[in-house]
Formats: sequence, C-alpha cells, structure tokens
Amino acid sequence: MIDIKKLEEILPSVLKPARYTGGEFGEVNKDIEQNTLRYAMCFPDVYEVGMSHMGSAILYHVVNTMDGVFAERCYCPWPDMEQAMSENDIPLYSLETKTPLSEFDMIGFNLSYEMCYTNVLAMIEMARIPLHTAERTDSMPIVIAGGGCTYNPEPLVDFIDAFVIGEGEEVLPELIALRKKHKTRQAFLDAAVRIEGVYVPSMYDVTYKDDNTIDEIVPKGDAPKTVTKRIVADFENSAFPESPIVPYLGVVHDRVTIELMRGCSRGCRFCQAGFVYRPVRERSVEKLVSQAKNSIENTGHEEVSLCSLSTGDYTDVAQLVGGLSSELTKSGVSLAVPSLRVDSFSGEYAEQLSAVRNKNLTFAPEAGTQRMRDIINKNITDEDIYEAARQAFASGVNGVKLYFMIGLPEETDEDILGIVSTVAQIRKLFYEVPKEKRKGGLRLTVSVACFVPKPHTPFQWAAQDSVETFEVKQQALRDGFRTVKGVRFNWHDAKTSILEAVFARGDRQLGAVLETAYKKGCRFDSWKELFSFSKWSEAFEENGVDTAFYAQRERELSETLPWETISSGVTKQLLADEYEQAKDMATTPDCREICTSCGLRKAGLCV
Repeated sequence: MIDIKKLEEILPSVLKPARYTGGEFGEVNKDIEQNTLRYAMCFPDVYEVGMSHMGSAILYHVVNTMDGVFAERCYCPWPDMEQAMSENDIPLYSLETKTPLSEFDMIGFNLSYEMCYTNVLAMIEMARIPLHTAERTDSMPIVIAGGGCTYNPEPLVDFIDAFVIGEGEEVLPELIALRKKHKTRQAFLDAAVRIEGVYVPSMYDVTYKDDNTIDEIVPKGDAPKTVTKRIVADFENSAFPESPIVPYLGVVHDRVTIELMRGCSRGCRFCQAGFVYRPVRERSVEKLVSQAKNSIENTGHEEVSLCSLSTGDYTDVAQLVGGLSSELTKSGVSLAVPSLRVDSFSGEYAEQLSAVRNKNLTFAPEAGTQRMRDIINKNITDEDIYEAARQAFASGVNGVKLYFMIGLPEETDEDILGIVSTVAQIRKLFYEVPKEKRKGGLRLTVSVACFVPKPHTPFQWAAQDSVETFEVKQQALRDGFRTVKGVRFNWHDAKTSILEAVFARGDRQLGAVLETAYKKGCRFDSWKELFSFSKWSEAFEENGVDTAFYAQRERELSETLPWETISSGVTKQLLADEYEQAKDMATTPDCREICTSCGLRKAGLCV
C-alpha cells in the first residue's frame, strides 16, 4: 500500500481530488489471500472519461466474479496530480486498495482512442514499470491491452506484452487463468499465442522494403499467421453489471447505460466499428427493460441511455422504447438515445421518446450530398433526412445535433457546401411545424469531423487530407453557416485528426516517435488545452518520420499493411471491392437484407 498520509496531504492541492480516492458506492473489495491474482484495470484518460466507458464496467464485473481474482481500477492522473505524486514519491496505485501497480500480476489497458497513447506510456512509468517490454523481469506485471485500437496494435508493440483482439468477456478470463498457471513472462507469452484472439507482438518479425513499406511479417514458434478477433456469441446472456459503481463526481455519462446490440450491418465505408464489431447480435426487449429497471434501482441514476452502433436498427426498437417509457415514467427517469440513422426514425419512435422527457435528438447524415452519401455507402436519401426532421419536430423535439464529416474520398467543393444547404433545409422544416406543436425555440448544433482512414475498412487505403486542406474546408463551412441563422457550428481540430490517422495506420517504427513525444511532456492529447502539435512535430522530425507517409499517402491494394496479422473476420478482398465500389459511387445493401459474403460466416463468426 502507498503512503496514505502523503496522499491525504497532496489531494487538497490538486484539481478534483475525488478522481483519486476510490471508495465509491458499488466498488468491489475482496479479501486478498496469498494465491489471489491481482488485475489492475487501467484506463488511459481521466476518471470522468474512464468511469463512463461501458466496456471497462463490463470487464470489471466479469473479472470480479471470478474466484481467486481481484480486479481494481486505475485512471490516468491529470498533470497536476502526476507532478504531486512525483514530488512526494507516490507511485501510480489502484483506487480500491491503494496498492502500487507494480505489485499486481497483470495490468490491462483499454485502447479506445489513438490520442491516449502517450497516457499509456505515462501510466507505465508512473507505476515504476520499465517502459519497454524487453526490460521487464519475471517479478513484474504482465502488461496487456484491448479495445478498438488493437485492430492495429503496431505503434504500441514496444510497450505492451500482449493484445486482446475483439471482445474481452471470454478471452480475458482465459488469459488470467494462464497467468495463474505460468509465473515466468516467457512461459506465459509462449502459451498466450495459442489462445484465440491474443496477439503477442514479440512473436513476430517485421521486415521493410527500401520504400519503407512492409516487406514481410513472419510469426515465430507457435504464433499463428493470423490472429482472429474473439466475439461473444451468446450476447443475450452475456455479462452485464446491474450494480455498477456510482462515481463521486460528475462524469461524462452520468447515467445507466444498457447495451441493446453489438455490431452493425450497414457497411458505411469509413466506419471501423461497423466492420470490426460484426456480426449483429441483439438482446431481447425483456432483458433490456429488466437490466434498466434493476440498474436504476441499484444506483439511483435519473437517466437511462441506449447504447449501440445503430440504435434505430434494433429489431424491436419501438417496443423497447415503449417498454422503457412505461417503466421509467413511473419514477421520472429520462431516456437518452445516441446518434440515430435518419432512415430508422419514425413518428411513433419520436412520440415514445417524448414520453420519457427526451427533447433532444442526434442524427448523423455524415455528408451533404447524395453523391457523397453513395460513395460512403450511407444508404440514405435527402428525403429520409428531411422526413426524420419533420417527424422529430412534430413530436416536440426542439434540440437537434447533426454530425457530418469532411475530407472523405472523392469529395468536391459542392459536397462541402451541400452540408450548409442540408442544415438550412432542416432549420426551415422546424418553422413549418404549427406553432402550437413546437416546444420552445430551435436549438440546432452541427458538428463536423475530419475524415480519418481506419484499418479494416474499405477506406483503409485512402489518403487523408492535409491540415491546410482541412482548414480551407472548415473556413468554407464557417462562411456558409453565417447565412443560416441560429446554427451552432463545431469542428474538429485538423492537426489532431492527422495524428489520429498516423497512429491508426502506423507501424512499429512509430514507437520511437511516441516515446519521444511522451518524454517531451505530451499527455492527454485528446484534450485541447493540453495538446501540443509543436512537440509532436519535433518528435517526428527527431526520429526522421514523415507524417504524410502514414496519413496522406494512398496505399496500393497490394501493399502489406501493418495490421495484416490481425483479422476482424471480414476479408481484405471484400474491403478492396468496397473501395472500388466507392470510386464508382455504387452502394451495397444492408447485410441483414442480402449477405455480402464478407468472410464472417466462413470464419465461423456470423452468429
């Protein structure tokens, strides 16, 4: 245990000390015996973000239901706390028992965003564990990582011993059991490569061509040529924490979250989640209503959120919202829904949402012209967008958020200006609703992201726009929205998006850049107030790495990609075919309507 007295002395001097205390309602505590395996669940962002992450809550629940295993939490300290801990000789510790992370058997990081990578390095060093895997001894924790970013783990292979590819509910307990059996690092890693869905980077040699592209990836020993993701086939009965931890302070999503479904069948060509989380699996209405009711009773939260990639595509969405409405209205609990597809929105759905105090909706048209929506395979029309807006406004919704993206492949100036005209038409539709039906004034927010080409998507080969090109397009939108009254316009920082693309499609050579940036003080790169593009630029320059090679270069279909060893179950050929389809502005139907032979069925993953 760390020096509690020192900790108590420094907490009053840092921002939000409740981030570092633990002891919340719902926290798990166990008796620690000699043979108890201790697992530190690390989230490389602040407490408020990590406590809102549903995947972490599920795994915390899964691991702590295991006999002889104790999972504890740790989040990345804000820079003021990092400095205070350093000055007072306090190592990074777990919230539950205040144990230094170096004393755990295993440490697991969630990798959900590339811009958290420097935080991973910071947490390893604050834990007083050697940064590089090659320098760790048998007495030190095994460091693993899972999450969406592990579909290309290569930029982090210098620092992570093993990666979990896919869903962790079943594979993580298998790794923990293996750790109980094997006390030496090498024995553990040698055995781990035989577990489906586990990638051990030290078991692969990577060679490069003269043009710096990858020549060959060669497995060693028992390591498989391809590591295929793990999925939970019986999603209906999979683990769900009905008594989650109730945080001490306000977090990003301070509410009960229920997971309706996993996977998406739509096939939007830019969307990594839509490909890697296939196939679609749903929970029953009865199960979801029960989970929501029990979770509200156990936590006292006043809002329930529906979580999935495409909530409107849930088979019985109207029945679900109706069931939740009748259950939640009894206790004055509201219902929140994530971004919706406009073609899955109906008036009945809107009315039911209104019954549970939901006056705000989020839609994601993604592009401003039909041409561009066909290129990205969005499979919605202008009329779909406008009809959804009409029905939302008629049901009493007066707060609408719209998500778009710029920099998509084959984009023109007309496509950019189409975003403005689409928003202007939606605004006009609000004022066509009879005044007596409107519930207050219109609140219209438009958020525009910069396209980031992601692995395991049809656009994994596409070039990304430069910072300068993104900024020109953003200025065109700012000028355009000056003519549309009452629109709040938000846009993503182009420099951050470039770095995201570099690390999303990067290889092992980026480990040195990442370490250099970390040593220069880069932390919390997803936070505007702490992001320093100049430090990152210095790190790339000092290591002789050109960001354009990773971000702005269109890749040949024949190129060996850094993530070639990792399989989402969707074939490379299907992705290549979809890339060519995009160039022809040809669409592909929902795979629940027509099987696209993506490879999941052949791999035994289509349930």
